[in-house]
Amino acid sequence: MYREFYGMKHQPFSRNVPSEALYESKAMTEALGRLAYVADRQLFAVVTADAGCGKSTLIRKFASSLPKEKYIFLYLSDSKLTPRWCYKGMLDQLGLEARFYRGDAKRQLQKEIEIIRGVHEQRVVCVLDEAHLLEKETIEEFRFLLNYRFDSVSPMALILVGQTELWEDKLRLKRYDAVRQRIDINCVLPPSGQN
Repeated sequence: MYREFYGMKHQPFSRNVPSEALYESKAMTEALGRLAYVADRQLFAVVTADAGCGKSTLIRKFASSLPKEKYIFLYLSDSKLTPRWCYKGMLDQLGLEARFYRGDAKRQLQKEIEIIRGVHEQRVVCVLDEAHLLEKETIEEFRFLLNYRFDSVSPMALILVGQTELWEDKLRLKRYDAVRQRIDINCVLPPSGQN
């Protein structure tokens, strides 16, 4: 009844609002610009914020903004993601059956990305959501995934998205120095109301 009264096209406060109808705050606009730069330059980025500050909304809007003819968007969200399942998840989304061993699956993914980049002239963007729940082994693996052609070029854009503790309680620790030094952009979304 109130939808008709106020002339609303969609149910307010629902999770399935079309991405083009989402509210875009100043902070969201800035974050979208940074993520577009990450996708274009194939960089490694981290997006953090407290729960409920718009990380999922940002990623939905970002994914819908990428031209399909130019980018292939991969999305993984698994609190128990191991390196092997990370490669398997990416290869599954690319329509390939992953090889069993982690090293073989990684080489398979790298080869597929070379084909995507060289033959199809597209770029791969991979978002790993809920990254604050990832274990050390998986976080360390990103270093090897992005170490490509003697660390001279990035094969894909990788974006870790998680709650504030991803940066505060994990990536800032000494044991993650080698991973942290590869991060090109760190984007922190402000608490709601400070946008």
